[in-house]
Order: sequence, then C-alpha cells, then structure tokens
Amino acid sequence: MANTELKTKRTNESVSAFIQSIQDPIKVADCLLLIEIMSKVTQSEAVMWGTSIVGFGNFHYKYESGRENDWFRIGFSPRKQNITVYSMAGFLDDVNLLPHLGKFKLGKGCLYIKCIEDVDVTILTDILKHAVDSMD
Repeated sequence: MANTELKTKRTNESVSAFIQSIQDPIKVADCLLLIEIMSKVTQSEAVMWGTSIVGFGNFHYKYESGRENDWFRIGFSPRKQNITVYSMAGFLDDVNLLPHLGKFKLGKGCLYIKCIEDVDVTILTDILKHAVDSMD
C-alpha cells in the first residue's frame, strides 16, 4: 500500500518569522492584510502549514476511501509570482462575486492574486467568509 500521508502538515513554526523572511515589502504588507482578514473571518489564529502556507481554522474531512485528514479552512501562500489564496470549500460557488473581485486567476480551490491592490478587499473578504460559512 502506498504511503498516503500528507507532506504538508500543521507546524509550530512562527507565522511572524515566516512573514518577516519575505524580501518584497509589498508582499509583506499584503500578507499582513490577509492575516487580518482571515483571522477575522475564521475567528482563528494564523498557523503555519508546512514551510510556506499560512492557514486558518480547522477542517476534518473524510474521503470515500475512508482516509481522513485535517486541513485548514482557508489560507494563503506568498509565492514568487503571486499570492495563492486557498479554500477547502473552493471558490466555484462564488460566481456572482468573482466577476467583481478584480484581477486574479482561478484554480479549483485557489485564487492566484499578484497583489492585494489588484482586487477589491471587501469582495475578497465576502468570498472568504462565504467559503468558511459553507463548511459549517
């Protein structure tokens, strides 16, 4: 049987130290704003997942195969090209809000945002709130 254990796990690493290690001051400011928004939306503190993902809230899920995992509800990762915003619920249910968000690319459970300045923060907050609420 193949090892199906997730490589990305919750850690005790410092979110603050991770953010301070980012070289781009604009990306640092964007990350700090995302921490503020996601903390408020989830009523949870930021936690490092692996070496480069900041996650918020807890979500336990079970596959049809019976395998179970814990993951964060929403989170983000500052990548070289963009900031990836993650949602365990995905973003495809937000078809009415997405056209008003601004400049972004969409993946199955990810929004790719070059910088926060490119999007409407109020719409982003609403999308994240919807994602979290849809998991309850």
